[in-house]
Amino acid sequence: MTQYQSEINRRRTFAIISHPDAGKTTLTEKFLLYGGAIAQAGAVKGKKNSRAAVSDWMEIEKQRGISVTSSVMQFQYEGFCINILDTPGHQDFSEDTYRTLMAADSAVMVIDAAKGVEAQTRKLFKVCVLRDIPIFTFINKMDREARNPFELCEEIEKELGIETYPVNWPIGCGKEFKGVYDRARRRIVHFTSHGGSKAATAAQVSLDDPQLDDLIGAPLHQRLADEIELLDGAACEFDLERVRHGKLSPVFFGSALTNFGVEPFLEDFLRMTPPPLPRLAGDTVVDSFDDHFTAFVFKIQANMNKAHRDRIAFLRVCSGRFDKDKEVYHLQGGKKIKLSQPQQLMASEREIIEEAYAGDIIGVFDPGIFSIGDTLCAPGEKIQFDPIPTFAPEHFSRVRPLDTMKRKQFLKGTEQIAQEGAIQIFKPPYSGMEEVFVGVVGTLQFDVFQYRLRSEYSVELLMEGLPYQYLRWIASPEHVREDELVLPGDAKLVEDYKGNQLILFGSAWSINWVEDRNKQLVLAEFGGTAVRS
Repeated sequence: MTQYQSEINRRRTFAIISHPDAGKTTLTEKFLLYGGAIAQAGAVKGKKNSRAAVSDWMEIEKQRGISVTSSVMQFQYEGFCINILDTPGHQDFSEDTYRTLMAADSAVMVIDAAKGVEAQTRKLFKVCVLRDIPIFTFINKMDREARNPFELCEEIEKELGIETYPVNWPIGCGKEFKGVYDRARRRIVHFTSHGGSKAATAAQVSLDDPQLDDLIGAPLHQRLADEIELLDGAACEFDLERVRHGKLSPVFFGSALTNFGVEPFLEDFLRMTPPPLPRLAGDTVVDSFDDHFTAFVFKIQANMNKAHRDRIAFLRVCSGRFDKDKEVYHLQGGKKIKLSQPQQLMASEREIIEEAYAGDIIGVFDPGIFSIGDTLCAPGEKIQFDPIPTFAPEHFSRVRPLDTMKRKQFLKGTEQIAQEGAIQIFKPPYSGMEEVFVGVVGTLQFDVFQYRLRSEYSVELLMEGLPYQYLRWIASPEHVREDELVLPGDAKLVEDYKGNQLILFGSAWSINWVEDRNKQLVLAEFGGTAVRS
């Protein structure tokens, strides 16, 4: 195996998904601890005297104790080069999570042991299934009172339609949580917590060790023996091929907060999860071991460094090797460019890099030429990765600056945040930007939009809610004029900032009404971000 192949083989790129407050960001922090990337985990709750989580870099995240934007982190562990994508857990940011999952080769699904499968878990799981990627389950918070582990596995199978294979099994829960039983190695991993330091002390004990009663107590020992017998008789067989295609989810139990079970999970996960997967570009399959460089933009973030008013495009390298100052072809822009200041990231911390391989996530300076879904490839190639769909917003507001003298800053900030995909902006046809409509999937995004314009652009907003609930893209080949359409009173023709035409609707009934009376119209529920006007 060449060094090039070896570098790609040791890479693991995965996203962590969960319902809010299941412990996703805490688990991310503990992974970073084991990789030596940070020395102390930050508390994730929004308290004045607690450290903010490393992956929560935006000020509003630190204040509220939630993740509202995807974070990207890379670290080394046991010979692996690991790229973690920490996604927003809040349901209002589901489209940011979707884009992030497009860049991942596998997903870790974090589930609260007391609450089981929750609403946001179901949504995110469906996205993973669409991608045909491996899904690993970490049942968290076993240090608190928890539901029966058999019941939790059964709920995952019933609610999500995926079979489960418990790789380890919890010994007690709450104050009685003593550790986990490793099924493959038939051993007990007994934990002693050390708070936020690197690792809980783990003592490995054979299942038939005579001192086991003293270590975990005779009642727990007996219960564990009964559960192991039941597991071995009832659980399905482990099949790595089914895991790789998202048909079987390996299940692990532990507590991210106390470090119980995190390191065994990380080690087994890295062994089971695949190296960088091939990608579809129309009818072409781009193999990660291909020599030719390819990448796509899955995220854009402005003002990560307020002092420099910068804008970073996040690229997922799909094949080949990237070298600093390498000339690449930007397919949508139709020209060769040099990617300046290539960086690898630890949330808001950055490090200039010399090289990157398939599977890596890198940030490059964006002078305003990139959009989400853009393809970059080696000069002479004409590969275009499949576009990343755009979610239809469900909430709309008319927005303007409180101070009319700050209109220039208002437009710049609004357009930049829209280009990141955090909001969508629209305007009536032929109106310039005199009237700006903002659409979001969830109302919390309005709060973040207002907060960012105030903190990053010094603009206070006036927002007026609009009576629209639905949006459809006009997929007809020809541009349509408003006077050619028959629209009811609760529908409005608008354009996005790329010039694509859309219609806002006040009700689902209006959508059917417009389609019936405008036979020339083709309406689409999702917009492809690769589309150019």
